[in-house]
Amino acid sequence: MFARLARAILGTSNDRALKRYQARVPAINALEPAIAALDDNALRGKTAEFRARVEKGESLDDLLPEAFAVCREASKRALGMRHFDVQLIGGMVLHDGRIAEMKTGEGKTLVATLAVYLNALSGKGVHVVTVNDYLASRDADDMGRLYGFLGLSTGKIVYGLTDPERRDAYHCDITYGTNNEFGFDYLRDNMKHSLGEMVQRDFNFAIVDEVDSILVDEARTPLIISGPSDESSDLYGQVNAVVRDLVRDKTSFEKDEKQRTVTLTETGTEAVEQALTAAGLLEEGGLYDFQNVTLVHHVNQSLRAHTLFARDVDYMVRQDKIVIIDEFTGRAMEGRRYSDGLHQALEAKEGVTVQPENQTLASITFQNYFRLFPKLAGMTGTAATEADEFAEIYKLEVVEIPTNVPVARIDSDDEVYRTAAEKYEAVANLIAECRERGQPALVGTTSIEKSELLSALLNAKKVPHQVLNARYHEQEAAIISQAGRPGAVTIATNMAGRGTDIKLGGNAEALARASFAGEPDGPEFEARLGEMRREVEAAAQRVKQAGGLFVIGTERHESRRIDNQLRGRSGRQGDPGASRFFLSLEDDLMRIFGSDRMGGMLQKLGLKDGEAIVHPWINKALEKAQKKVEARNFDTRKNLLKYDDVMNDQRKEVYSQRRSFMQAADVSETVAEMRREVVSDIVSRAIPENAYPEQWDLAGLDERVHSLLGLDLPVADWAREEGIDETAVRERLQEAADHAFAARAANIGPEQMRDIEKRLLLWVFDEVWKDHLLSLDHLRQGIGLRAYGQRDPLNEYKSEAFALFNGMLAEMREKVTRWLMNVQIGPEQPLPSPEPIQVTDLRHPAPGSDIFDAGLPPDYGAAAVAAASRSLDGVDPADPTTWAATPRNAPCPCGSGKKFKHCHGRTA
Repeated sequence: MFARLARAILGTSNDRALKRYQARVPAINALEPAIAALDDNALRGKTAEFRARVEKGESLDDLLPEAFAVCREASKRALGMRHFDVQLIGGMVLHDGRIAEMKTGEGKTLVATLAVYLNALSGKGVHVVTVNDYLASRDADDMGRLYGFLGLSTGKIVYGLTDPERRDAYHCDITYGTNNEFGFDYLRDNMKHSLGEMVQRDFNFAIVDEVDSILVDEARTPLIISGPSDESSDLYGQVNAVVRDLVRDKTSFEKDEKQRTVTLTETGTEAVEQALTAAGLLEEGGLYDFQNVTLVHHVNQSLRAHTLFARDVDYMVRQDKIVIIDEFTGRAMEGRRYSDGLHQALEAKEGVTVQPENQTLASITFQNYFRLFPKLAGMTGTAATEADEFAEIYKLEVVEIPTNVPVARIDSDDEVYRTAAEKYEAVANLIAECRERGQPALVGTTSIEKSELLSALLNAKKVPHQVLNARYHEQEAAIISQAGRPGAVTIATNMAGRGTDIKLGGNAEALARASFAGEPDGPEFEARLGEMRREVEAAAQRVKQAGGLFVIGTERHESRRIDNQLRGRSGRQGDPGASRFFLSLEDDLMRIFGSDRMGGMLQKLGLKDGEAIVHPWINKALEKAQKKVEARNFDTRKNLLKYDDVMNDQRKEVYSQRRSFMQAADVSETVAEMRREVVSDIVSRAIPENAYPEQWDLAGLDERVHSLLGLDLPVADWAREEGIDETAVRERLQEAADHAFAARAANIGPEQMRDIEKRLLLWVFDEVWKDHLLSLDHLRQGIGLRAYGQRDPLNEYKSEAFALFNGMLAEMREKVTRWLMNVQIGPEQPLPSPEPIQVTDLRHPAPGSDIFDAGLPPDYGAAAVAAASRSLDGVDPADPTTWAATPRNAPCPCGSGKKFKHCHGRTA
């Protein structure tokens, strides 16, 4: 009660924020006459003037009114669009590093130009992040005309660019691109071997378009660069044959749809063990015995593939490949793969070619990538429902911007039916009614399967329509742009063309291009375009009289944001419109998450076939169910972030250290310090504190001195000397190692040795980091079991991850020392450059999992060191008979890039 009273008197925090921003709008508008009086050159010259003032110490906040006025005037001249006052407010919100929630059709793309222009004046670069290559290219090209008019450069980062092209784009004043490309470039940069090869520059300011999609929906999705592992793919097909027969018996497994988990029952376990034994896959012990852990993993993934993942809902089959369907947008995600063997299990299930598994080489989540930016902002039509998450995870405040014209859309209460068949029949009848009165309808579905089911119903009723789902995503922009034509019927999955406006009457330019045979320029095309504009204006009037665009939802989604996005397609810029959702008791949300009381209440009402319940209480009950799901998903993302923050701290340390190695002209002191620590470590292990010489591990010390330092020293004789102690042994070893290395460096040549040291240091760093990531993956998979022992899994993970990290650093020191103390290189032998990174494959997480992957060639980086290490204690690359002396974890001398133990040393 007191909260309501305070809001009534003082207004909400959003109201107060809008009042502060609104107070600055008159100052911008007051500058408009003077700015409009400038000619084009004088207007362009304002950019140089602003930059000079910034260099002299003037803040961007002080420049804001003038910069916004200049940008608005340039937009009028270059784009033919003038920013509304509410768009000026949106630009201020973005500049302040907040999220601007603006309804569909309010011109978010144009709003961003205000904050982008102002922040680009600092010369440090601005990133504008979009959800796909189409929008990145469209916005860069369209808004680039405005920036170019003002003397700023614009670049775009899309799939398929070369490194020089990416470097040029990143060094423009403004860079448009997708979240995936930005993230992968960051990971690839931190696998390069010189600063000159890196493409990105320091982070400054990023504006994330569709911020809810990127920072919430995809927050559980790490970007991963990976290389092939040594695991065989044959086992997936063999296990699939066993599980395929097993799942026909529903008593063999238990499935929890709410948690998206499936487990074998006791009956199922016995059946699997018998089948695997008969197939020769289970040789000894039970399924869950330690030696069969790999087999258990394959069985579990195959079971998930058969019971939790449905064709044409979660994925589709295209050209001998499993193509993932994004659960949030409905788009086909070409090139992306489920992780942890799940994609291979699906390939085996559908009988397509099973691709090999990969091993993680580098990874980062979108949460941690975007938190690297000192200043971050976002914009979307639907952020208020996730405001708590944005505030807690990203420290981003959501500000709801009022519409330029009040929304005139009529949102009806939901209609709830007993069965899905009755629901779809009611939807088809409403669509037919809309078609008859010339009212366009946009119908939202949750999967390919359901969109095609509704399409078949409309075909039976002879209702012309367009289907927009992952099978036809190439035509997305064209279909959506004409979804506002009189009587048009468009069936769409969640994608619904985010980023493309649905204009009542249709899109005149698209119609003109489609109906014009010649080149789309010149007087003839302009005449056709004029005709189409007149036709569209007349069509728009007919559509408005019919009630505007009617949005029909065939199911509620887990998140209210997705429903609001669909509704928001109608009623742009004050246009009339309507929306209504149709549900049934058989819908996933109602069946899995709806309360039993709701279902019982509807059953007691005695619904007859074809009848529906329509009541505001139903809407409130559904909203409560959706809030529960949203809260659960938020807790999941927050928990995942806690674990990922552990790796993120380590990642930042590794990448920072790696960059310092690349920046250093000479790493000899670093290498020498590593050698000293290795010597100290092997002495400490062999000579315990306060131990007598007869208690020393002389044999172990001698072996490590020989293997790590490549030295033959009379360590046993030292132990017999009077008064010898640990310090003396350490000093003698250090002196001997330094002397041997100095002689080796003099033989090779100081300049080449410095080159070898840097390349070897970077390569070994990458190798141990890769192995460390694999260790963290294994640790993460089993850490939850610590809860059974009354121990906090997160604290246990932090502790063990820290220990693993220290172990990684120790292993790096040993490897670097061993290589440099043993490698023999002739002074005339050249050192080749590492091969460039090529992303070959992208991964996407299974719903409820947290991995997303991109492949890397197996020989990346190894070629340089393999060539540099021409000879190791007599190893001759041209003579395989000499390769047995190669350390098992060293690269194979044949140049394959594999470790020796996995290549020619397999039988050694």
